[in-house]
Amino acid sequence: MSLEVHSHYMRMATKLAKYALDHDETPVACIFVHTPTNRVVAYGMNDTNRSLTGIAHAEFMGIAQIQSKFGVQDTSIFKSITLYVTVEPCIMCASALKQLGVQKVVFGCGNERFGGNGSILSIHKDSCTAPQNKHWSIPGILRKEAIMLLRYFYVRENERSPKPRAKANRKLDKSKFPPMDWTLYLSRDEFESVFDSLLLKHYDDSTDLSDTLNWGLIDDNQDRFFSHLKDECEQFCLQTAKKPKPQTVS
Repeated sequence: MSLEVHSHYMRMATKLAKYALDHDETPVACIFVHTPTNRVVAYGMNDTNRSLTGIAHAEFMGIAQIQSKFGVQDTSIFKSITLYVTVEPCIMCASALKQLGVQKVVFGCGNERFGGNGSILSIHKDSCTAPQNKHWSIPGILRKEAIMLLRYFYVRENERSPKPRAKANRKLDKSKFPPMDWTLYLSRDEFESVFDSLLLKHYDDSTDLSDTLNWGLIDDNQDRFFSHLKDECEQFCLQTAKKPKPQTVS
């Protein structure tokens, strides 16, 4: 898939993360795309604040949707799935995705504390868990937007926190971003094969693929988008060919 396609789906995931933020959740969200049909199968948002459940991560919410449609035992659908998630999957989610055999993971910003796709561990490449399942992990798509949504969340008071921290003195930085260390996730050759040789300067300079930030994704209300996305996922189904009836011999 091209950078344009990755950016298209990551914009959808970012809109969903903004929807989560507007509804008092951690702004981390994902969509599961069925690659052969280029259709969204399921979506997920963090649900930890509402549910008070620490494992209610966006990826698990989406996985549950897929399993409700196709069953828990048959995981073959995941081999045709590309996951777009605004923040690098944590070690727990990365392990689940690998065991399910997901085809590809594309994410926005890294997870410096718990990242399972390069920042801390590279579970998608290891041979410890489900060694038969390995997948590409592509970072840095709309990284600034993902970081900015997290910053908006962390300057707010979280009333559901067991020990709320005073955040009145925290300032929202809208201009400075940490360097993008591509080497944590991709070799130089891998970067070139995923993107393009014309973009190698970003790899060498540890910079983002884009100098600009799409403020519409950060500021706009996404309620209508969420309603449309929900309908799209509910309508998704795989068209399976009917087996011919066996002919009877007279």
